[in-house]
Amino acid sequence: MKILMVLTSHDQLGDTGKKTGFWLEELAAPYYIFKDAGAEITMTSPKGGQPPLDPKSEDPDSQTESTERFQKDSEAQEALANTTPLADVKQEDYDGVFYPGGHGPLWDLAEDKDSIALIESFYAAGKPVAAVCHGPGVFRHTKGADGEPLVSSKRVTGFANSEEDAVELTEVVPFLVEDMLRANGGLYTKAEDWQSHVVTDGQLITGQNPASSEEGAKALLGRL
Repeated sequence: MKILMVLTSHDQLGDTGKKTGFWLEELAAPYYIFKDAGAEITMTSPKGGQPPLDPKSEDPDSQTESTERFQKDSEAQEALANTTPLADVKQEDYDGVFYPGGHGPLWDLAEDKDSIALIESFYAAGKPVAAVCHGPGVFRHTKGADGEPLVSSKRVTGFANSEEDAVELTEVVPFLVEDMLRANGGLYTKAEDWQSHVVTDGQLITGQNPASSEEGAKALLGRL
């Protein structure tokens, strides 16, 4: 099994002067779900090299067994520091793709032409596409073979409006994941804030929040 993990290269939280990036737990937990199952993992990002880590995801209350393992894992750290530029990866080389969240993807991956083309290519090839938390923001402009939004009429989830309110970033983000998924015709559902909630509809796998990252990765493995 070869799995592609797509990370953001964006590190600015709007015009707040604060930093953002990918969310550590949403990379670390899936990484070990895949690795421990024997998968070969490639990390990619729009700019290549070291993707920015959301500093808040390093707070003590955000740490898990997976994040601690990842931070001590020299092989994982080396892979993270040397992500492949997104323009250089091809769907044909992988069996599935996984998008961790963090707020960064709302600015770059949601608008990135290489990412959009990659998702559409994976989907057209019948391969699973998974995204958790803010990761489903990458479906903002993706289309299906019928020209309709990729999430149209599909059961989906992603970071809830109520969760964005809770972290006080509703007025900062370029768009709200829940609103976007609904506007694109997605059949959006959610659990209570911060509880694990993963939805699988055919090849499309979405998770609501950081707590959903492990279950989302397991769902992707299940499709493979």
